[in-house]
Parts: sequence; structure tokens; C-alpha cells
Amino acid sequence: MKTVLVTRPKDQAEPFVRELEQYGLNAVVFPTIEIRPVFGWKVPDISHFAGIFFTSANSVRFFLEKILAESPEKLSHLQQARIWAVGKTTSADLLEHGIRTEPLPKIADAVNLMASIEPGDIEGKTFLFVRGSLSLGTIPELLVRRGGSCVELTVYENLHPSPEETRQVRELLVSGKLDCLSFTSPSTAINFFEAIGREKLPGQVLVAAIGNTTAGALEKLGIQVDIIPEYFDGPHFAEAIAKALLQN
Repeated sequence: MKTVLVTRPKDQAEPFVRELEQYGLNAVVFPTIEIRPVFGWKVPDISHFAGIFFTSANSVRFFLEKILAESPEKLSHLQQARIWAVGKTTSADLLEHGIRTEPLPKIADAVNLMASIEPGDIEGKTFLFVRGSLSLGTIPELLVRRGGSCVELTVYENLHPSPEETRQVRELLVSGKLDCLSFTSPSTAINFFEAIGREKLPGQVLVAAIGNTTAGALEKLGIQVDIIPEYFDGPHFAEAIAKALLQN
């Protein structure tokens, strides 16, 4: 049975593990990021911004938790604002709170999302970017490049895995017991190689990235990406991994 390393946080890994198991694949969960909220930030005046960007389910989770706990009256303002989301999951999580997002691009990454926005909707306007501590900052950079400005708000931070878990995974990797390493965000990839401390992988191991942004982060680390799904979501990611592994 082929084995896939799943680097998602534990509370998000289970659905993806089930997808992999449907294809007869085994999964080892090694959360290269654990998430915790950042304290001390205040909910901004949403009316100040021409739009708000969310790039992950965690950014939605911690931003909405703060609003509902401390400023519930601002939820209606958020429901009326222009909202952009990277990915179907992020958009669906917002919709659960009655917050509708702008149309999603077919390829769900930051670059394609920004390309779908008209220049006149950006130039001379200020936006809010809700982020985690390891965000690559692609959207703020592109907003500024296109004549807008951006306020970045860090609402959660990413923690590294424990030394014991890291040792166990390194042993699995070196002994050839892992067939594929799967990464669902740049931070999972960056944290993995910082923790493992090796950039040269055993030759038989495939590397899978859920989308172009994650693939780009891996390539910057000098890691060849073998698998990218056609659509950037969990089910298609599992399908792409299964297809590649079962062909070998």
C-alpha cells in the first residue's frame, strides 16, 4: 500500500485522509503547521476598505470569531462589503456567515484571483488583507503594484511541529516508507523542510502541491514538484496523487 504524508493541521487533515483512503492509499499525518490565534488585534472599521481578501479557512475562522465575540454589529458590514477569497473552501466558510464572495477564478490561487479583478477596482483604493503569520504577501504586493494600497492584519500564527514527531517522520522518509509528500500551502512546505532539515529527498518520493502558489514555494526551496491537480481542492488533489502513485 502506498503511503502519503499529509502536512495539514490535525483539525483539517481528516477529510483529506478519507479522500486518500478511497483510493486505497495510506496516510501519515504530520502537521507541519499548528494554528493558534494572534491576540491583541482589534476589528478594524470595515467601511474604510474598498474590499477584503481572505486566503485561507483559518483567516476566516479567526477573523469571524473575533467579530462575533467582540463586535457582532460589524458582521452586517462584512456581509455588505466586497469580499475576495482564494479557494472554494474559504469562500464556503464565508458563506456560512452570510458573506458572499466575488466570483472565484478557475485556478484558485492569489495570482489568478488578482488577474480577475479590473484595474479600476484597485487603483487609488485601500484594501484589507487578513493573513496568517507565514503569508507570502502576494496579494498585498500585487495591489500596490496595480496602484492600490493594503492594510495587512495577522489574525493567526503558525507553529512548528514537535521534535519527536519530526524525528519519526524523518525516519520514515529515510527508510523509504513514504511514497508521496503532500503540501496544501506554502507554510506547510516551508515548515516541513525547516523541520526535517534536508532538501535532497530520496529518489522514489513524489512531491505534490495543491496549487501553483504552493508549488512556487517548493520550487524556491529547490524542490521539484511532481503533482499539481487540475482543480485546487482536496478531492481533486487526492485524485491526482492516487493517479500518479498507482501508475508507479
